[in-house]
Amino acid sequence: MTRPFADRLIEKTREFGPLCVGIDPHPHMFPELFGNPSAGSIAVWADGIIEAAAGKVACIKPQAAFFEIWGSPGMAAMEHICKTARNAGLLVIMDAKRGDIGSTAQGYATAYLGENASCACDALTVNPYMGLETLDPFVNTAADNGRGIAVLTRTSNPGAADIQEKIVEGEPVFMRMAKAFHEKGQKLKGKSTDWSGMMLVAGATAPEEARQIREAAPDNLLLVPGYGAQGAGAAEAVAGFVPVNGTLEGGVVNASRSVTFPEAAQKAGTVEEWQHAISEAIKFAQDDLLKATQNC
Repeated sequence: MTRPFADRLIEKTREFGPLCVGIDPHPHMFPELFGNPSAGSIAVWADGIIEAAAGKVACIKPQAAFFEIWGSPGMAAMEHICKTARNAGLLVIMDAKRGDIGSTAQGYATAYLGENASCACDALTVNPYMGLETLDPFVNTAADNGRGIAVLTRTSNPGAADIQEKIVEGEPVFMRMAKAFHEKGQKLKGKSTDWSGMMLVAGATAPEEARQIREAAPDNLLLVPGYGAQGAGAAEAVAGFVPVNGTLEGGVVNASRSVTFPEAAQKAGTVEEWQHAISEAIKFAQDDLLKATQNC
């Protein structure tokens, strides 16, 4: 049986640091070097990013939306990218934000987290705002197959406060959710670590809220968006991490545009120049985050 996701992720972050490379092939940002954006060209582009990231970072996070817009060829490209990345030793967190009830939720869980998943990944983002019952098929399927899930808790977008910070019975919604997720996450606890593979999405743009989430959910790993292009720095990104053996740990920090569309890569005239620019951008973000995790 596959080892628990929490153990596998922490093993990788202890080796490479907390950087997660987001694979978000925005059509309007797609580099001319790879031709017009299409299912085929984004697969080639993403393969190059995977090559630059393999053996250097813990994981990648493909954004399903940018593959779905190309229909069935796009979905085939996404499946190809997940398989290529996992074969290269990278963990794959699929950002699809699925959420539904009963058999429909089970269908989503099986498609991404099942033993014979059509688009196999190591973890899946899940939207829990239809109720806590919606998490059960995802949690159970993940537990059976050594996978994880990442539940929206306090996200990085400006409108997050509209619902997530509303006060209900004396505390914000995101804190009530974090406490509930902590309880449900016990089923996804690691065997060689104390961490849970039920990740909580805690935006780097809200570092104080991330600290509160950590208090409510002390053993849940965090998936942290908002670093880099969205404006948050490394210190904010690791605000919800905790000291372990002299280093802050507790999840991964996603960087998408800043590492996959850096200016030097966009201006590259050859694949070699592009590859060098991507590698340098990954190294810069990695070093930035490692420095922040060592400042404890």
